[in-house]
Amino acid sequence: MTSVRLVLSSVRARATIAAAAVVAVALVIGSIAFIALLTRSVVDSVGGAAQQDLAQYAQLLEDGTSVDLSEDDDDRVVCLLSTTGSVLDGSDACRDARASAALATVEPGGDATVVSIDGARFVAVAEDGVSVEDRGGSTRGDDDDDDDDVDGADTGHVDDATLVVASGLEEADDAVSVASLLLVIAVPVLVAFVALVTSVVVGRALRPVDAIRRRVDGISASDLSERVPEPATHDEIEALARTMNAMLERLDSSQRSQRRFVSDASHELRSPLAVLRQFSEVAEAHPDRVPTAELAATVRAEGARMQDIVESLLLLTRLDERGRGERVEAVDLDDVLIAEARRVRASGHVAVDTTGIEGARVSGDPALLARAVRNIVDNAVRHATSRIALSLRVEAGTAVVHVDDDGSGIPQADRSRVFERFVRLDEARSRDAGGSGLGLAIVAHIVAVSGGTVAADASPLGGARLTLRLPAIDGP
Repeated sequence: MTSVRLVLSSVRARATIAAAAVVAVALVIGSIAFIALLTRSVVDSVGGAAQQDLAQYAQLLEDGTSVDLSEDDDDRVVCLLSTTGSVLDGSDACRDARASAALATVEPGGDATVVSIDGARFVAVAEDGVSVEDRGGSTRGDDDDDDDDVDGADTGHVDDATLVVASGLEEADDAVSVASLLLVIAVPVLVAFVALVTSVVVGRALRPVDAIRRRVDGISASDLSERVPEPATHDEIEALARTMNAMLERLDSSQRSQRRFVSDASHELRSPLAVLRQFSEVAEAHPDRVPTAELAATVRAEGARMQDIVESLLLLTRLDERGRGERVEAVDLDDVLIAEARRVRASGHVAVDTTGIEGARVSGDPALLARAVRNIVDNAVRHATSRIALSLRVEAGTAVVHVDDDGSGIPQADRSRVFERFVRLDEARSRDAGGSGLGLAIVAHIVAVSGGTVAADASPLGGARLTLRLPAIDGP
């Protein structure tokens, strides 16, 4: 029972059953309507023929032409009735009281009426007011010359007789029966054919889906490199396969990035811990060789480096989760740059040129934007030989920040990689001043969530130029 339920609950089975049911209902309704229309049509056709016969008989009787109404014809019954319903003349079938009674119910001048005569169906029409001469010589009954005329027909002139003509429906009913039998046979065959075709077509259409399902079922979380097959069907299933492969690519990329991130973070944290352990072991084994001041300075430096790494990792995680800063407000970007210039000048490491700074306001989290500017300025200071330059201007509604240094620059092939996490181009540009390899990655994240871009290029000073582009806002 469970397997049967599973089969019946499949899309293929449901589509087949639904299609067969719809076609079956439509065919049954259509067949019933067709038989009804066919029956009505044959009745009207036979009734029309009976109406023509009625007109011919009536005309002959009105003209006084001798007409033998008792002519035996299984497919036609002609009766001449008096106003009291008695039979004046007609076919042998008129002898039957039930037949004559049935014919007497036909409304003269009305529509054709279906009546039953001797168990057979007839279509009868009638016309009253028929004037006929003495029917004594031709009236059905005894051949004796006594006064016992059939049904009391008199030999005088009749001015208000009713003529009834009934045509048999046997052939018409046979035709309707044959049509009904053919429909009874054809409808199930057509329904079965539609079900078969629907099952085959839906099965073929869903075959790629089943292949996708099997492939996805075999993909494990430890290996996301596999992809589902993309059928060349140019339909929704192909679009589904492409979308699923794109999703798998994103998951695979995210997994690789996560693994690389964990590996790099572990390596970065291992280095300061190793230094601390080494100094502590030397100090314990040879107290006279490691002065207290040197040990304290090393612990402070490595501790600050660890703290910077952890804080950077936490900030990146928060940006990944939230996608925006906690506060969004107008920020005077020129004030942020000038504050960073003062800080660098106070350190005395390099000269700072701020002549290119113009006024500009942007929207974003003040703390995050300040962190982004500080990171690119610190990067310039770390790699500058003697000076850096800060500039800010507004171009077509965009605040453009340039931070230049006169250092060794960034190779063109690596200018996009420097914004990835834990990317170091060489020892000279990464470890000389305690860089963690996360500063520019943080800049890229902050600028992205603020609706801007960041890029690296060659500087007119001979080193590297880092450019931030953020949407500028007007007003105070």
